[in-house]
This record gives sequence, structure tokens and C-alpha cells, in this order.
Amino acid sequence: MEQKILDNSVQAYLIVIGTILVTLIFKRLISKFLASKLFKLITNSKHNVPKQSFLDLVVQPLGTYLLLTISMIAIDKLKFPSAFEFTVYKTNTRQILDALMNGALVVVFIWLCLRVIDFMAMVLEERANLTKDQQDNQLIIFFKDFFKVILIIIGVLLVLKFSFNKNIGSILTGLSLVGAAVALATRESMENLIASFIIFFDKPFTVGEQVKVNGFTGTIEKIGLRSTRIRTNEKTYISVPNKQMVDTIVDNISLRTQRKTDLQLELSLSASAGTLQTLLTAMRSYLSTQKIDSFQVHLHDTGKQAHIVMVEYFSSAADEHEAYLMLREKINMALIEILEAHKIELAASSTDVVVKQS
Repeated sequence: MEQKILDNSVQAYLIVIGTILVTLIFKRLISKFLASKLFKLITNSKHNVPKQSFLDLVVQPLGTYLLLTISMIAIDKLKFPSAFEFTVYKTNTRQILDALMNGALVVVFIWLCLRVIDFMAMVLEERANLTKDQQDNQLIIFFKDFFKVILIIIGVLLVLKFSFNKNIGSILTGLSLVGAAVALATRESMENLIASFIIFFDKPFTVGEQVKVNGFTGTIEKIGLRSTRIRTNEKTYISVPNKQMVDTIVDNISLRTQRKTDLQLELSLSASAGTLQTLLTAMRSYLSTQKIDSFQVHLHDTGKQAHIVMVEYFSSAADEHEAYLMLREKINMALIEILEAHKIELAASSTDVVVKQS
């Protein structure tokens, strides 16, 4: 047991190996226990918070961190073998191994913190789903991504500190100068980031609302740090830079109170003034019986080729799109029947009825 192998006794090796094996065997059990204690620290017992979801997220990185920490402490009790000592660019082997282990500890710790952020965001999102306001969900997703980016930056600084022995203060001072240059070089990205904050606080639209921007109409699915993701009516998935969402005119269709429909009827010049007046009266009488909010029917113009009758009506925006299409079809068919009943034909130069929704 006292025999020396690579400057360490067999007994020392067995103790280290045994310690690591015991930790490996009981790693999951210990990490679950520690995760349960951490769960109680960051949650309120008054709320029904899913503990299993927290354990699923945290146990693996916590167990890895525990194994790395105990392994480092155990291995540190061994004397570094002189046979493995060599220098690479003024750095000896022991320093390289220490840097790798410290870097691994920092990476796993940041991984654990990221999982905790995911859990907290999940809990907040579940609570936000209980309210009708989608702004809460939007803010949670945004700040989850924002804090993750900050945490990763902190992790990189910690690796530089503990693995490469760099002075973080001097690094931050240098980064402030470099950051100014980078900000100028990445001005568009910075503008998109600032625009994302404007969107959250000005609230021109929220996740789940339907908007029309740059010729595209669709539903907001996500508002990120750089861009807004929209599922269009054609079911494509587009990303619009947040700066454009702020600078461009955005039509928030979900906030409209009514749907407007315009119909332009180009009628034959053979129709007399009396016939046209009777036609307008019949159309107005019919529209007054329909479930629409308001309407207008008038002779808009006349010329060498046709009499132009304009029909405008507003329907409730609360109706489903399918219901709106059925209402529009019903009114179109009824107006065609009224034209047929009064024996009025469309103008020879007109091949169809112009219909426009706005």
C-alpha cells in the first residue's frame, strides 16, 4: 500500500479513486437533495410551483458541478508526478491542468445558473398565462434571453479570471474602449436592441396579435433582442428587425374595432336615373337588415363607360375570419340578385365586381 507509483503511494491513489467513485454513485441522490433545498430557497410555498420540472432542469448540472468539485479536491491531495512536468510557452503542466479544471467549474456553474433562469421564466410564464394580457409573456421571454446573454458574458470574464489569471478590471476598462468601436461597427444591431426596449415599453403590439408591416400580414410569435418573428397568413415564418418595427408604420389588426369592406359596381349606361335610384334604395333596404355596424350606398361617379356605385359597410372585428368571409359572400350574392331583379347589367368594359377589404 505504501509502494510509490509516479511519486504517490498506492493508498493515496485508492483514496482518490474511491472518493470519486462514491461521489459518482451517490451524485444523483446528493444533487437531488441539494436541488430540493435550492428549490425551497427560490420559490414561495404559497404557490403551486412544479418541483419536478425544477429537478429535471437542475439535477444534471448540479451533479456535474458536485462531481467536478469533489474530484478536484481529491486529486489536489496527490503530488503531481515529476515525470509529467514540462513547460509550454512558459506555462507548466500543473498550471495548464488547473486552468482547465477552473474553466470547467465556471462553465458548469454558468450552465446551472442558466437552468435556474429557465425554470424561473417557466414559472413566471405559467402565472402570466392565467391573465388575458399577453404583455407579461412577452416581457418574460425577452428578459429571459437578456439575462442569459449577461450571464454568458459574466461566465467568459470568470474563465479569463480563474483560468488565465487576467485582471477583470483592466479587461473591463479595455472592453469599454473596444465596446465603443464595436458599437459603431455594429450600429444596426445596437439600434435593434434599443428598438426592442422601445417595443416593450411603448407596446405598439404584443405576442399573439395580428399585424401588417412591410406588406406582410401575420401573427406575432416572438419579440427577441434583435428581431420580431411573425407567422404570416401564408404560414411562412419571417423575421423583421426591431428597428423596422419601430420606424415603419405598423397596422395592428388585432386592435381594430371594425372591418371595412368596399364594393365598386360598374353598371351599364343603359340604366336610367329612375332605375338607379330604385336600385340604391333596394340595396340600402337590404343592408339595413344585415348584422353590420354601418353602411353607405351611393352613386359615386358616372362617365362614358359606366355608372359607378360604391357600397361600403363595416362589420364587427370580433367575428372570426371565416364568419366574416361568409357574411361578405352573402352580401355579394344578395347584391347580385338585386341587380338581376332590376334587370341592370354590368358595364361592357367591366368583367367583375371589385371588392376590397381594409
